[in-house]
Amino acid sequence: MGVVSAMTLLSRVFGLFRDIFITAVFGASLLNSAFTAAFTLPSLFRRLLGEGALAAALMPNLSEEMERSGREGVFTLINKTLSWLAVICVALAVGSYFILDWIEESSVLENRILGAQLAKLVFPYVIPVCMAAVVSAVLNMLGRFAVPAMTAVWLNCAMIASLALGGYFAGESPMQKMYFLCLGVLVGGLLQFLAPSIALIREGWRPRVDFGVSDRLKAVLFLTLPGVYGTASHQLNVMVSRFLALDFNESGATLIYLANRLVELPLGIFTIAISTVVFPALSQSIAKGNGEDYAAMFRKGVSLTLMLTVPAAVGLSLLAPEIIATLFQRGAFSSDDSMALAPILVICAIGMPFYSFVSIETRAFYSIKDAKTPVKGSTIALLVNIVLSLSLLRLLNRIEALVIASNTAIVVQAVYMHVQLRKRQSVQLRAVAPSIVKYGVGSLALLAVVLLGKMGFEGTMEAGRTRSAIELAVLIPLGSLAYFSVLKLMKMTEVEEILATLRTRGRTNLDENDS
Repeated sequence: MGVVSAMTLLSRVFGLFRDIFITAVFGASLLNSAFTAAFTLPSLFRRLLGEGALAAALMPNLSEEMERSGREGVFTLINKTLSWLAVICVALAVGSYFILDWIEESSVLENRILGAQLAKLVFPYVIPVCMAAVVSAVLNMLGRFAVPAMTAVWLNCAMIASLALGGYFAGESPMQKMYFLCLGVLVGGLLQFLAPSIALIREGWRPRVDFGVSDRLKAVLFLTLPGVYGTASHQLNVMVSRFLALDFNESGATLIYLANRLVELPLGIFTIAISTVVFPALSQSIAKGNGEDYAAMFRKGVSLTLMLTVPAAVGLSLLAPEIIATLFQRGAFSSDDSMALAPILVICAIGMPFYSFVSIETRAFYSIKDAKTPVKGSTIALLVNIVLSLSLLRLLNRIEALVIASNTAIVVQAVYMHVQLRKRQSVQLRAVAPSIVKYGVGSLALLAVVLLGKMGFEGTMEAGRTRSAIELAVLIPLGSLAYFSVLKLMKMTEVEEILATLRTRGRTNLDENDS
């Protein structure tokens, strides 16, 4: 988990640099909102055919194939999967081009024309990134977590370089600069596929085209199909919010995107890292018929995610204005944009622990080859989100209504999925309840330290980006120290285990240096 967290942190930091750069160039303009909406389309299919349903369906089958046939069986399955996946992705890219071209030609609204035009440019990104997700799933199963966790770094670097170099030297108009940004997406996708592929080749994989159909491939397909719908429901939630925001006003889609990106930083560092490591362990426990180990690993995953996302949600909510001013308030992104983004970020942060819980729950279902329950949960969440989005947007007439709706939907999904998991497996969260109470006490200590610190900074210097940056540099470490100190005083098992692991690793490194 430490390796994945470190690599994901690196990836998210580069992602923030990318977003800072893009907002500085394009601001919260219609062009930026159109790109955000356009990029949602390949991201949807990436989740459907790569990181989401297919990767989840692959993991339990890869674990079983490893138990029965070893690495050769695993590599054979991957070659078959990649061969068919490439055909599907190319067909999707071609079909989507003609659909988007028709939308561009037939629409009269500028936002839709611009969105379709940019979507045509970035949609081919779906081909390499979906294949990269499959290769990364195999590396995770083999215990190689660092390279897959870094794949987004290549995308972010390519987008930054393309916009900085090409856009600066050759792009005269905002639209020309946007073309270079879209080019960076395509180059980044190619790098995302090449990096894990090279790592897997070093593990003994020999890529080849194989359109053979085996029983194991059929098992992956039958588990993927319902999962595609379930993942689609979740991504449609995202698309509903972004496209409604795009129609609501010019800056809406950009503001919701930036809020989600800030929330994804702790989610990526903590939740994705934990679920990435827990998922293969859950699948292996089921493959070996060890139900007790499965339940213990599930509870550990839930406890760890809540231990880290609850204080992160509190911190993001308290420091939202300072974070936004420090990261985004420059260039074309004004102070008015910062004020509009702050409440959206607070609402998104409140939903963060529930997103984490659903992430662990979903992997728990896939590890027992149950894709139907996540599908039903996603469908319920989609319906709740659509109904509330349309109702609250009309009632409140504010962009925050869309975020409130999506948060409510994820809470409903979390409750439904946990009730269903308890029926399927002997998984009880009573043992985690005392820990959750302690996380709440620690978060209160964090809240007190941050509020007192913010009061202390008032009047010391003029409000602005410099003061906001100094506040973050001081209050984030102090708040974190207060939180974990309280957990240490309450003798939290997870904190003791982390400290013991660090001490063991430190002694190991010292012994290696001595030798």
